[in-house]
Amino acid sequence: MSVLVYTESEQGKFKKTAFEVASYAKAVADQMGTTVTAVAINAGDTSELGTYGVDKVLSITNSDLDKFNANAYASAIEQAAKQENANVVVISSSADSKYLAPILSIGLDAGYASNVVETPSSTAPFTVKRTAFTNKAFNMTTIDTDTKVVGVSKNAFGLVESNGNATSEDFSPAIPSSGVTVESVDKATDKVTIADAEIVVSGGRGLKGPENWGMIEELADVLGAATACSKPVSDLGWRPHSEHVGQTGKPVASNLYIAIGISGAIQHLAGINSSKVKVVINTDPEAPFFKAADYGVVGDAFEVVPALIEKLKAFKAQNA
Repeated sequence: MSVLVYTESEQGKFKKTAFEVASYAKAVADQMGTTVTAVAINAGDTSELGTYGVDKVLSITNSDLDKFNANAYASAIEQAAKQENANVVVISSSADSKYLAPILSIGLDAGYASNVVETPSSTAPFTVKRTAFTNKAFNMTTIDTDTKVVGVSKNAFGLVESNGNATSEDFSPAIPSSGVTVESVDKATDKVTIADAEIVVSGGRGLKGPENWGMIEELADVLGAATACSKPVSDLGWRPHSEHVGQTGKPVASNLYIAIGISGAIQHLAGINSSKVKVVINTDPEAPFFKAADYGVVGDAFEVVPALIEKLKAFKAQNA
């Protein structure tokens, strides 16, 4: 009996979240006195998983799984869990994992706890700490089913190296016909995605128009960050809806979130509250965002941001 972990990958490479959930699974396995088995789908080289505590990898190579399909992926993970007799299955809180989690839970007759931020405070009964009320509070949830599915919040646990070695074996689950066909997937390939970004630079209506977005993109480029925006900006068509972050857009749990010209409506703050450090740049000292921010700059973005870019470039040049 082992702890099973689904390690997400893209274009044959593991995402950072794969190593975070592997680290979490290792900690849970240590509590339970067992081992960690990972499910990797079309991931190529899986040896790096051993660094984060995985003992065995079930490697699935199947062209039918090249495009994400929640039913097919959930079925593959379910079959792996049953083969390994795993009573704890660990997944991330990515959009894909949140889609497949309910299907997986039904297949395994398992209780599901999402947005988990810590290892279990107890394994008998199995009790985990979760965020609640759009990250404004925490609750302690007990899963009393025989099998448990745990969704770990991004950046909640971190990466913990174990210096182990993972053995790999081929796994060929039966992939059911789901009735859903993915025709195509359009992804931006020239920039960091919001989901994977350690740093997010976000702009609001204070930038006055889409023609001024160049400095947001330049700052993001210097920091290796993703670009984002508030809901009014995407509604106005200044930026694509894929960049809209907040309660009604994409949730953000980055290490650093920089809000430029964003007042801080409650829906926006709810969606970015899991970010570890929040910085706001705004001309209005009474903007709600200042109450939620770790650092605030009262000033004109058209003066502050270019100066910040210049300083960052100089710093990087001196420390190259």
